[in-house]
Amino acid sequence: MSWRIFKNPVTLFVGGVAAVILELAEPSVRTGVWEHSGFRRDPVRRLERTGMAAMVTVYGARSVAEAMIADVVRMHDRVMGETPAGEAYRANDVRLLTWVQATASFGFIEAYHRYAQPLSPAEIDRAYDESAPAARLYGALDAPRSDAERLALFEAMRPGLEPSPIVLEFLKIMNNAPIVPRLLKPAQRLLVRAAVDMVPGWVRERLGLPAACGLRPWQAPLVRLAGALADRIVLRSGPPAQSCRRLGLPADFVYRRRRPG
Repeated sequence: MSWRIFKNPVTLFVGGVAAVILELAEPSVRTGVWEHSGFRRDPVRRLERTGMAAMVTVYGARSVAEAMIADVVRMHDRVMGETPAGEAYRANDVRLLTWVQATASFGFIEAYHRYAQPLSPAEIDRAYDESAPAARLYGALDAPRSDAERLALFEAMRPGLEPSPIVLEFLKIMNNAPIVPRLLKPAQRLLVRAAVDMVPGWVRERLGLPAACGLRPWQAPLVRLAGALADRIVLRSGPPAQSCRRLGLPADFVYRRRRPG
C-alpha cells in the first residue's frame, strides 16, 4: 500500500501540505518547525529534503533507511525550546512525534484516496499499519495503526490545537514558492487549496481558515483528474520503479490499476 500511495507526486504534494497544516495547529510542533528549520528561508530546499526522506523511508533498502532515520533522530535531539506561552518542548518528545507521524500518514493516505484512487477501509488500515515500523524508528511509539486509531488520536489532540497566523503564512509560502515552472503556478495554488479542503472541518474551524482557502466546487474534479493521471505515469528513473526492479518486478508493477479491496 505504501508503495502505491507514495508513487503519486500530485497526492504527495497535497497530502504533505495538509499534514503540515495539522502539525502547525499544535503549538509545540509549530514553534519547533518555525524556529528550528529553514522552511521560511528556503522552502523549496526543505521540501526536497523532506521528500527525499520520505522516498528513502518507503522505497529504500532497510539498511539505508535505518541509517538515515538515525541521523534525523540525532538531529532532533538538539531541537528544544519554549513555545510563546512558555511551555517547554523537545522535538524527540514521543507525543509530538506521534502527532507528526499521524498527520503525515493521514495526509498522504487521504489525499491518495480522495484525489487519485479510492481505497477500501481495509486498504486504508493496511497503509497505516505499514507505516508503524518506520514510525517507531523515528520515535513515534504510539503512531496509529488503523484509521480508527488515527481518529481517536485526532480527537484526543483536539483540546490542544489552536489558531496561529503562522498557518496562513505557511499557506502563502506554499502558494508562492518556486516549486513548479511559472506557467504551472495556477496548478500549484489549486493543489494547496485541495490540501486545505482535505483538513477535517473542525480543524479548519479551529484554525480560522476561511472557506476561500479551500476548493471551489468546480475545482475538485480538476484535482482528481490530475491525481488520476499522475497515478499512471511511470517514472522509470524514480524510486518506485527502481525499487520494483530491485526486487525483480516489472518497473510498472505499482502503477498497475487495482480494484479497491
